[in-house]
Amino acid sequence: MSILSRLIFLLIFIIAGYILYRRVSFLRRAILLGKESDRTDNPSERLKVMGLVAFGQKKMFKRIVPAILHLFLYIGFIIINLEILEFVIDGLSGQHRFFAPFTGTWYVVALNIFEFLAVGTLVASIIFLIRRNAIAIKRFTARELKGWPGLDANIILMAEITLMIAILVMNATDQALADKGFGYYTQIDGLFFSSLIKPLFIDMGAETLFIIERVAWWFHIIGILAFAVYVTYSKHLHIFLAFPNVYYSNLKPKGQMDNMEAVTNEVNMMLGLPANTPEGEAPAEIARFGAKDVNDLSWVNVLNAFSCTECGRCTDQCPANMTGKLLSPRKIMMDTRDRAEEVAISIDKGGPGLEDGKSLLGDYITKEEIFACTSCNACVEACPVNIDPLAIIIEMRRYIAMEESGTPQQWNAMFQNIETSFSPWKFSPSDRFNWADKLKAEETK
Repeated sequence: MSILSRLIFLLIFIIAGYILYRRVSFLRRAILLGKESDRTDNPSERLKVMGLVAFGQKKMFKRIVPAILHLFLYIGFIIINLEILEFVIDGLSGQHRFFAPFTGTWYVVALNIFEFLAVGTLVASIIFLIRRNAIAIKRFTARELKGWPGLDANIILMAEITLMIAILVMNATDQALADKGFGYYTQIDGLFFSSLIKPLFIDMGAETLFIIERVAWWFHIIGILAFAVYVTYSKHLHIFLAFPNVYYSNLKPKGQMDNMEAVTNEVNMMLGLPANTPEGEAPAEIARFGAKDVNDLSWVNVLNAFSCTECGRCTDQCPANMTGKLLSPRKIMMDTRDRAEEVAISIDKGGPGLEDGKSLLGDYITKEEIFACTSCNACVEACPVNIDPLAIIIEMRRYIAMEESGTPQQWNAMFQNIETSFSPWKFSPSDRFNWADKLKAEETK
């Protein structure tokens, strides 16, 4: 590789790294729009959950066929990209297959594994393309996937297919050039999959083969760098965020809801009990009950939104959505992410940010969606990366109930009954066990 080529390679690498740094910094600012939330408890348990759910993809295997296909994509992405290390060394040093002389037969074994995973990724990507576009699977045709979200998924799959083909073509032409004794190409025998397509190139001239091999090499390295940048703008950001998202996920039982500390303190003071605040400190002033916009949510909620895979398993399992109601937990997460991005972009540009006259509740997510939720946690259980749409829904309900008094009349009647009678039904607490007295009277007859 010439000095000019190495300089071009270095320049491309630096540009991609700079763009990635800028984007990652932006994402961090967008996520930190949310309020503070302490998720540092039980680090050993959190690491265990991350290993099982994020790395081991435990929850994916509830649907075995898509899970196996996704596993090929996942492992292929991780392991095949280990080859990038050799690409970088070759690109900077001007050498070719830097590790081959040091690893001997293990190099052939490693390349065969890479090629096997490349073929598996290629097949899985084709099947996923067919499932998304030719088979009318409901969760891939929902309204929130119209336009860019649906196109984004197809772009990623097409990119995967193209990059995997580039690997195989590069290896096949590389070996065809080695057979001809061309340049610095190293003879590597025993590559199974690339040897299958090698006959397509064997009769070509050395210069033609060299051009094809170099185009495939450059396409693959530039494609990988472009893919890494693109992923940060795509739903496939979960490739990176799944790990921290699962680590910081809620470890409490799914039916357990957190009380609002501010409300608990108010009730304690009304009952003459001490407030749940450090000694000597006054209870913090309540800025807002619940959530109207992204800054009212916790940073974990916003991280959840950016980690959303848009797979639709949450919506597929939602009983409200099954009955035709407007609620889609996937849309809740997509809307939260879109609003956080909009606000962060506005702040970066010196714009109004959160004061732009819009809010997450109302402009993105409607009350009709929020009120349709049954709080059953089916969406939380279904999510393969432990995203919690219910936490956002509950915070918005709290805002509607406590700030706007905007809950449906039937709910208000229930709230009043709970306040006065300590149950959803309107009868005196002293009459609560009358039914038992009647049973006892009937037994004595």
